Amino acid sequence: MIGPFAGLAARSLFVFDPETAHGLSIAALKTGLVPACRLAADPRLAQTVAGIRFANPVGLAAGYDKNAEVPDAMLKLGFGFTEIGTVTPKAQAGNDKPRIFRLVEDRGVINRLGFNNEGHEAAFTRLTARRNAPGIVGVNIGANKDAADRIADYVAGIRKFYALATYFTVNISSPNTPGLRDLQARDSLKALLEAVLTARAEEALRHGRTVPVFLKIAPDLTEEGLDDIAAEATAHPLDGLIVSNTTLARDGLKDQAQAKEAGGLSGAPLFRRSTAVLAKMRKRVGPDLAVIGVGGVSSAADALEKIRAGADLVQFYSCMVYEGPGLPATIVKGLSALLDREKVSSIRDLRDSRLDQWAETKL
Repeated sequence: MIGPFAGLAARSLFVFDPETAHGLSIAALKTGLVPACRLAADPRLAQTVAGIRFANPVGLAAGYDKNAEVPDAMLKLGFGFTEIGTVTPKAQAGNDKPRIFRLVEDRGVINRLGFNNEGHEAAFTRLTARRNAPGIVGVNIGANKDAADRIADYVAGIRKFYALATYFTVNISSPNTPGLRDLQARDSLKALLEAVLTARAEEALRHGRTVPVFLKIAPDLTEEGLDDIAAEATAHPLDGLIVSNTTLARDGLKDQAQAKEAGGLSGAPLFRRSTAVLAKMRKRVGPDLAVIGVGGVSSAADALEKIRAGADLVQFYSCMVYEGPGLPATIVKGLSALLDREKVSSIRDLRDSRLDQWAETKL
């Protein structure tokens, strides 16, 4: 069981710059220095989303395990699912360092990594080595910065990882690859979804199973932009949305020095904006499309609020920088306690219970 010592060890990484600390945490997980957490199954937390049975609704967001180095170690921390990537066809170094900044007073993080990763082949080799292991592992796919045809890069990701992914996330919402968010514009999004979902249909025939595809969007969209995405999402056989990626907004931050750094802001300051966008999208796409809520989750109460705002599942990553590796287990156990308090038989019963309030939030 992960205890206070592990949290203290995580905070001790603050003596290192953020990117070095990240690498050390991956190394610790690979060597088994971070112990597994054994959680008793709570059937009230289990649900089927996009055809996948999740033991609990708490997942690791993409960005931590970019190269599929530790998916099984993360699942052992208590996550109901994990997502590797973003992975691009070719390896790329990303943007110049330094490119990650802690906003300790705000419990936030700014990054401008730029899809740094080892490419398809490295992730494919690691996922192939664990292909018979249990657990839900999604693959977050992206495009290389210098790609002549970015849509072709997403199609390549679908084809490369089809036999290995439990689900795919099409990431068009990172602010750190110039022009990437332009794919959220309606005409571009239509072309992207048509290409990706056509490739998925072809691979489904070849492999005899259909792998769900989710679209990850930004929190900085206008109401009109949300309308366009909802229209295309519902016009295609897309399985769900992930709301949201990091934000370029800097509202209300205490650390004004770090706030000046370019990049996407995540962690606690993202919670309100991302939850409002989540609810607005749920209202637009209706009750049946799967929605995963991401942004600022650091407690069971935060996770449940995302669900009340319309999420089926939640993901987090940045808040573990401050809370340590025990956070997923703490949230899962906390959700069980909240269900005791609410006296409901399934967490699904609480979805949308604060949808209207959040959907009316001004961005």
